[in-house]
Amino acid sequence: MTQLGVGIIGCGNISTTYLTFAPIFKSLRLVAVADINMDAARARAAEYGLRAESVTDLLKSPDVDVVVNLTIPAVHFAVTKLILEAGKHAYSEKPLVLTLAEGEELRNLAAAKGLAIGSAPDTFLGGAHQQARAAIDAGDVGQIIGGTCHVMGHGMEAWHPNPDFFFQPGAGPVLDIGPYYITNLIQLIGPVKSVAALATATFAERTIGNGARLGQKVPVDTPTNIHALLEFANGATVTLGASWDVWAHRHANMELYGETGSLFIPDPNFFGGTVEIGGQDKAITALPAWDHPFRIPNQDDRANYRCAGLADMATAVTEGRAHRCNIDLAVHAVDVMTGILRAGEERRFIDMTTTCDRPAALSPDQARALLV
Repeated sequence: MTQLGVGIIGCGNISTTYLTFAPIFKSLRLVAVADINMDAARARAAEYGLRAESVTDLLKSPDVDVVVNLTIPAVHFAVTKLILEAGKHAYSEKPLVLTLAEGEELRNLAAAKGLAIGSAPDTFLGGAHQQARAAIDAGDVGQIIGGTCHVMGHGMEAWHPNPDFFFQPGAGPVLDIGPYYITNLIQLIGPVKSVAALATATFAERTIGNGARLGQKVPVDTPTNIHALLEFANGATVTLGASWDVWAHRHANMELYGETGSLFIPDPNFFGGTVEIGGQDKAITALPAWDHPFRIPNQDDRANYRCAGLADMATAVTEGRAHRCNIDLAVHAVDVMTGILRAGEERRFIDMTTTCDRPAALSPDQARALLV
């Protein structure tokens, strides 16, 4: 298989995940890392045996074919645009961008240059979520007509040494954690037609609980408690609760209700877990363990296959096919997320202006083909 040389811009916490797991995929060859802080780039490069380069030099490197954008969300658009303008394929951490206009500009730029562009999350390619997809596609619960999703906790300030950006515009639970849930809903049900929401910020500031800034206060300038309604093009209606103002709860991560049964789906932030199904007899049972490689624990007791979306994109480039974590999916997810925030601010329904196809399912054999 042809490998693409991979460069990474942004050497913060998330970079270790990409640098650790990229080597398990046969289409990826790590080459270099870059950061506006060269000390951070050199430290990460030394840790993983790579080159440390300036952003400018990395974008000029002839052995770098695709650049992964791991910068903070506020500069995702600017950095991804630089990557495309340099003639490199681009793959961004979530969210791809913070406005629909930015997403459309990147889509047009990539098309004009004949380049691939993709975006996390890729957790929907995990074994659990693909098993749920297979059950839906097989008609095991009939057409999906409704559902509930909850992603609730008390934010990142307890463990992240620099949590400031989580509580600024461009983050918050909808744009930071919401991509996992909304992208998974799109791949399971299809595109969203309209949204409504209530959105508040309960706490005006947060206290850092870890690292060199222990005890410092962080201002909160974006909604942190959101309750949304999503209407899908197929007629399904789903409730989404996304909050960093909750200390404890008993809500399930994701439940989908079909015409003939229900599916209980594990946390879309992760690849694995058990999918359960309930039918007209009201009994809820676990689906048999599926022979999908992206459900097998490989990091402590979790299945972690981040870079799967990047690897699928690299493979798709060499095979001349569409990739699953594609720009249409990412832009539609941005439309949904920004629509939720706007609906919360304006207290009304917001119609989506974009749509997309459900990304292709990833079978066990197709997933195995991506691995070394």
